Amino acid sequence: MPKIQWTDLPSALRDHLFDRLRERKITAEDLYRLKVWRELEPKAPESLWYKDFGSFKICGEGKYPKTFLLKGQAAKGRKL
Repeated sequence: MPKIQWTDLPSALRDHLFDRLRERKITAEDLYRLKVWRELEPKAPESLWYKDFGSFKICGEGKYPKTFLLKGQAAKGRKL
């Protein structure tokens, strides 16, 4: 399983993630929890995946994070 890539993302993907952060009002506390998890250098399957932080979810595919979802939104793929 590949490590999730957090840096050097394609610009369109990076912009999409920042747009979703603002749109979904992800808080500084939420981002801190994401940072702590990122520091663990998580790995993900090549297919769809998501990590549920309680107040939000981050979803991805393979090594790339793809979007943020709100607490009640359904995620697809393997739960990490």
